[in-house]
Amino acid sequence: EKGPFDLVTQADLASQEAIRGVLLVDFPKHAFVAEEADGDVIPDAEFCWVVDPLDGTTNYVHQLPHYAVSVALLQRGRPVVGAVFDPVHGECFTCERGAGAFLNGEPMRTSDVQDLAGALAAASFAANVQLGSREIDQFVAALLACQAVRRTGSAALNLCYLAAGRLDVFWALSTHVWDVAAGVLMVEEAGGVVTAPDGG
Repeated sequence: EKGPFDLVTQADLASQEAIRGVLLVDFPKHAFVAEEADGDVIPDAEFCWVVDPLDGTTNYVHQLPHYAVSVALLQRGRPVVGAVFDPVHGECFTCERGAGAFLNGEPMRTSDVQDLAGALAAASFAANVQLGSREIDQFVAALLACQAVRRTGSAALNLCYLAAGRLDVFWALSTHVWDVAAGVLMVEEAGGVVTAPDGG
């Protein structure tokens, strides 16, 4: 555990080093930020790779087949390309700013559901979410407003499923840049909208 209820495995570390090795050989001057590495995104960096080497580690540890690897390239803090790979199901989600979002090479579009009563929603919580937190309050409100709500354990895959129209809405209040950098661009390129909780 790297914190209460927050797991890290040898697979996280090995995946991170494999990705770092590939990227920094081809792009040695680019910055590199990953979940299991120290450091934050360098906002004024011309290019910065942002990596979650194993999003859904708890699922992985429990052999629940719902986890992924997420890689994004930011240009001066803005995602320009992204890829999320689900090794269990052989699904590779990719996107490029201005060029669309794809699942195994086929274009993706978000769903056309406009009303929460007909929406399948997903939520992500902090690893150590507390009773009475804003996250719990929103989850209860969503349970009452949506057709159904899921907590899957992978923010990266939730965003990809949103982009693919499998989910209609996803929200999270405790994500880090490596959780969402590729997925946010995926949703936008598939025709979806990403906002802050206040709508900004």
